[in-house]
Amino acid sequence: MNTPSTRAGSLPAEGTAYGVLAAISVCHLLNDMMQSLLPAIYPVLKANYGLTFGQIGLFTFTSQVTASVLQPLVGHYIDRRPKPYSLAMGMGSTLCGLLLLAYAHNFNVLLVAAALVGVGSSVFHPESSRVARMAAGHRHGLAQSLFQVGGNAGSATGPLLAAFVVLTHGQASVAWFSLAALLGIFLLVRVGHWYKSQGLARMEAGAASRAGEPPLPRRQVALAITVLVALIFSKFFYMASMTSYYTFYLISEFGVSVQGSQLHLFVFLAAAAAGTIAGGWIGDRIGRKKVIWLSIVGVLPFTLALPHANLFWTGVLSVPIGFILASAFPAIVVYAQELMPSRVGTVAGLFFGLAFGLGGIGAAVLGELADATSIGFVYQLCAFLPVIGLLAGFLPAVEGRA
Repeated sequence: MNTPSTRAGSLPAEGTAYGVLAAISVCHLLNDMMQSLLPAIYPVLKANYGLTFGQIGLFTFTSQVTASVLQPLVGHYIDRRPKPYSLAMGMGSTLCGLLLLAYAHNFNVLLVAAALVGVGSSVFHPESSRVARMAAGHRHGLAQSLFQVGGNAGSATGPLLAAFVVLTHGQASVAWFSLAALLGIFLLVRVGHWYKSQGLARMEAGAASRAGEPPLPRRQVALAITVLVALIFSKFFYMASMTSYYTFYLISEFGVSVQGSQLHLFVFLAAAAAGTIAGGWIGDRIGRKKVIWLSIVGVLPFTLALPHANLFWTGVLSVPIGFILASAFPAIVVYAQELMPSRVGTVAGLFFGLAFGLGGIGAAVLGELADATSIGFVYQLCAFLPVIGLLAGFLPAVEGRA
């Protein structure tokens, strides 16, 4: 966990603190694994409580919008008043949400459990993204990818565990995952020690090294942020169609079993995890803007083909869709942090908040649309969302500013 002591002024030029990145990535895995249990057990909740697709969308909306509303506020607060041990506290909220979810007796209690999980994420994501930047050295894209891939790996593992644990042993077995939350709290306390002793000095040294750089014009920054928000909308509305309704699509269109659909979802999310690593690593070498452009628009041929494919090709197409689409997010976050280097936490909170919020809104909207039409129609419509990626051509060049 600890890295060799150095003078604060030289810290940003030193090697990447891989021990810290590994710890924060593992905690991201645990956090998002627990979060991904929610959509993964939708078939169980639907059967146990007689939920409609609209109620399933509302459940996702509660979890993700709770996180999206609070994340920018948390990020803004920690930029002004860093709290090294807030990460462990956020994991505690997720722990409470899991225990409540395991023993909920009606739909309203399920919504409270979803809100607690959302609060945990609202603290975890902006603060841990800030820690990843502290530990990055000059490898901001790689550090962000290593941090984010933990989350993607957790999102991929959650449905797999749900298929073989929760679907086998029932809703109460969700409580078993509280052990993962306790492990996360332990690791995050240790990260808090490093944050307090070395991380803050790194951030201060980085700010001092940028003191002489002229800021980008406000209008240019505003335009770039607007474009990035549109790209986040495109990415996470499509991701919502996959994470929330892909299992139902496979069951409805091809008669796949519940466990079989969870395995297909695992394949998609595993491909997304691989794409997350690639996006940050490649972005450090060829530039964030190019990765953003290629990842959003490059997925279009695959999304257009998916609604017309048979079961085999649906599984095959889900791999490049997950890989290419996921490669955009680490590049987007680092690009935005380079636009606003003095507001790292605020930027992380904004974009992780948008990711959760738009994902939640997408789940709710698409759920209502599926109730009114069909799951198949939802995928035909969502296939065109990556066209919005053409807006990436308006992004200014900011490489090397942070």
